[in-house]
Amino acid sequence: MSTDNTAANQTASLARRFLSVFYEALLLAAVLFAGTLPVLILMQHAETALTRPLLQLYLSLLCGTYFVWQWLHGGQTLPMKSWRIRLVTHEGTQLTPRHAIYRFIFALLSLALFGTGFLWAFFDRDRQFLHDRLAGTKIINDGRGTTKVERR
Repeated sequence: MSTDNTAANQTASLARRFLSVFYEALLLAAVLFAGTLPVLILMQHAETALTRPLLQLYLSLLCGTYFVWQWLHGGQTLPMKSWRIRLVTHEGTQLTPRHAIYRFIFALLSLALFGTGFLWAFFDRDRQFLHDRLAGTKIINDGRGTTKVERR
């Protein structure tokens, strides 16, 4: 058997990336729900003026930790593995912490601006999300795990 890497070098389709984003939102909702419960229990007697901003900061850090960790350890989150896509630098190498952190910050800003960075992909010449363009990353098809049987 030999590995077929031709698909691995191609940018993942927009449909695949958006379906992964949808799946990611479902998974992230569960992570945030589980992460919120202990904080709410601890903060139930705290000053209410501080509770909301502290909870928002905590949840942002929780999201950042989740994404940056996943991207730095294989370039994939669970939804990305399911859709067989992977995050790499524009050069096709594994992400550095700088790439991962910048990508998360730019994606967070994109969401705060009503998802404009995601919609950017429809107008971008390479069909890249704005946060990928700014962070120096791209999402490619993950050819690892796909094999082609050689004929004898």
